Amino acid sequence: MSVPESRRQLSVPVATVEVVDDSLDAAFIHARGLTKRFGEFTAVDGIDVDVARGEAFGFLGPNGAGKSSTMRMIGCVSPPTEGTLRILGMDPGADGPAIRARLGVVPQQDTLDTELSVRENLLIYGRYFGMSRAAVRAKTDELLDFVQLTDRAKDKVEPLSGGMKRRLTIARSLINDPDILLLDEPTTGLDPQARHSLWDRLFRLKQRGVTLVLTTHYMDEAEQLCDRLVVMDKGRFAAEGSPRELIATYSTREVLELRFGPDEDNNVYADKVEGLVDRVEVLPDRLLLYTDDGDGTTAAVYQRGLLPVSTLVRRSTLEDVFLRLTGRTLVD
Repeated sequence: MSVPESRRQLSVPVATVEVVDDSLDAAFIHARGLTKRFGEFTAVDGIDVDVARGEAFGFLGPNGAGKSSTMRMIGCVSPPTEGTLRILGMDPGADGPAIRARLGVVPQQDTLDTELSVRENLLIYGRYFGMSRAAVRAKTDELLDFVQLTDRAKDKVEPLSGGMKRRLTIARSLINDPDILLLDEPTTGLDPQARHSLWDRLFRLKQRGVTLVLTTHYMDEAEQLCDRLVVMDKGRFAAEGSPRELIATYSTREVLELRFGPDEDNNVYADKVEGLVDRVEVLPDRLLLYTDDGDGTTAAVYQRGLLPVSTLVRRSTLEDVFLRLTGRTLVD
């Protein structure tokens, strides 16, 4: 597929969407009743979702929630079992190759050619899209600069750090100026510095109008990157909204964490703070008191004669929402 010169820019991509239904004009991704089964197991259970052009949309959930199965259907590599799915106004069943040519994909695991150099990985991948040699060389230089790998262009991929490999994978996914960039757990396994570097690159793409669709189980990542997200659990949507909306709906403005002695029974202390707040969560090592006034609640705790070893007032986060909706039981 030949990519027009006018679209070979990392700035705002120009989309020429062949709309098959006038009602889908605003949705780059449109799904109704989307279902995926593997034998008797239902991985995705009748979800409805719309993603607009230029939006950063996230699928948040524990392992096995159905996030990756949903992404594979959107990426046109796994057909839906039931339901309606349109990508860029097209039917993945009939127009899979045309849709895939306009997608960028960052998989969970890097699939770079470790025997080639950083530059060669981009040059060869660009040729798959029918780009001329001159165009792919220019695009490669631009992307290496964007992901800050210009000084490693001649190096082999194998010795690169995990963060550098992820940045190279993102650069490769942008070689065709995709209309939609799909990112499946983009920062899993990276150290904090590498994660923040990657977030910066993704935030810059978002500023330039690239539509981002990502899965993650990192709450801070979802808060940083997503305009809107859904919390998935057991193949269904447990909640949907912006990070701020979800926190306002399912949590409180602040959380007071109380820690008592290591041999203390936190259930006893939970009874003693009853009535101070609407919701108390008992954990093995601490109590969580959900409140709109952390300092005031702390004072009230002491007024009841309780003497915790430590207190911490923090703002509510998506992690509080996530754990309330999906529970704290480990999922293998």
